[in-house]
Amino acid sequence: MATGYTPRGIFKELIRVAERVCKSYRVLVGLEIHVQLATKSKMFTGAPNGATNFGAEPNSLVNEVILGLPGTLPVMNKKAIEYSIMVGVALGCKIARHSKWDRKSYYYPDLPKNYQISQYDLPLCGEGMFEMTGEDGKPKSVRIRRAHLEEDAGKLLHEAPGGYKIDHSIVDLNRAGTPLLEIVTEPDLSSPKDVATFGQELQKLVQFLGVSEAQMQRGHMRFEPNINVHITDQNGAVHKTAISEIKNLNSFSVLERATAFEIRRQVHEWEETGALGRKCTMGWEESTQSTFLQREKEDAQDYRYFPDPDLVAVEVDDAWLSELKSRVGELPAARRKRYVQSLGLSAADAATLAGDRATGDFFEAVLAAGAEAKRAANVIEALREVVPETRSLGEMTNAGIADRGLTPAQVSAAALLVQSGKVAANKETAKAILKAMADTNATAEQAAQALGLLQVSDTSAIDAAIDALLAQNPKSVGDYQAGKQAALGALVGMVMRSAKGLNPKMVQERLKERLS
Repeated sequence: MATGYTPRGIFKELIRVAERVCKSYRVLVGLEIHVQLATKSKMFTGAPNGATNFGAEPNSLVNEVILGLPGTLPVMNKKAIEYSIMVGVALGCKIARHSKWDRKSYYYPDLPKNYQISQYDLPLCGEGMFEMTGEDGKPKSVRIRRAHLEEDAGKLLHEAPGGYKIDHSIVDLNRAGTPLLEIVTEPDLSSPKDVATFGQELQKLVQFLGVSEAQMQRGHMRFEPNINVHITDQNGAVHKTAISEIKNLNSFSVLERATAFEIRRQVHEWEETGALGRKCTMGWEESTQSTFLQREKEDAQDYRYFPDPDLVAVEVDDAWLSELKSRVGELPAARRKRYVQSLGLSAADAATLAGDRATGDFFEAVLAAGAEAKRAANVIEALREVVPETRSLGEMTNAGIADRGLTPAQVSAAALLVQSGKVAANKETAKAILKAMADTNATAEQAAQALGLLQVSDTSAIDAAIDALLAQNPKSVGDYQAGKQAALGALVGMVMRSAKGLNPKMVQERLKERLS
């Protein structure tokens, strides 16, 4: 295989070249995504889950089942099955009413049993569809081929803990047995940018569902793009390069760059040699910003799949499926659409509020307490700058003042002050009121009063200030009545300066009445 193409070493150049290729040839990219599920225990044993015990001492999350000792038997993790079905529902997949477990046999030091428990021909989740916005700004549908549940393998370390160099590899089995959902798409992605966008949207989805922390730097999500290019020559003949799979990409930036490089490598090889390559597995070398050959791709029969005799099948009845669908609830895309179309929010505000379930639920609770949508959105934006970084809106939903939390009812009260015109409609005012509420146990109105932020809305006080000003400024009055609209703004400003704390909206309304 020709692998001599060397990139110029910068990210933008890789993407630029890939974009040119994507416009000249037909690029097909499918993804395999491995998502570690955030259960307390592992997939087939009660040992603590490595995905939710990050940083544990090597080989401290291990028991006899993980080690594959004779006489041990696996026991299914029901929560992992439920999480997988919830993802399938969110992806529009057909949920299998009957699925089973299979042994995938291979020898590697990070797999003590010499087989992995997986699902071969009867996965939990079948065909589905994921909607996203493509690089061109248009809606794009990505078909889901399947999503199946399996156990993760251990990890080979080539440095001792602490980064010390060693002349051999060591095995950490903390990851072994972690519930792992593998999602496989059809080759419906056609550019590096779309590949990365799909990954980001999927990350948001599993985080929204609460089934995975999906922290890339912790290995909770790993991406493996399968790439090939259909090249049409001058005679109209189509040449299809062999599919290459890039293994274990763990950031969206790397996913985009590796996809871009591999597209260019395949086209370059065909242009230089006329060869279409061989089906293979590639790795990514960050230091050289290039892919490299790992091995020829195995076929399924190499793994000698057969049903696991120690595990019963998974049967999903109507009641269980209905319950899991109710847990999924309204998805982010549907929430964003409703917030824009029904509540009149901007696309940016809708995206922020619907970005995770906790924030969306908090916003819904603020609305239920009486606040208007736009005012609630603005006050929640201010709230994000007041609440300590260690607290999330979700944690605050049922929290009280004692631990610096603000409930939705309290936040709604702050929004209602703005809504009623009692305080100015700006972020700094909202932040000051929210901070005082959190620090002093005051109500929204008490906090605004103590800070001197309450606006005077008493018409008699406003009229008195207006009368005094009009008597002193006959020229400005004459200018406005002569048709100079700018004079009104000047008069409002003078009234506001003459009597602090007046409601500017009411001042303007009363001035117009007096001058008409």
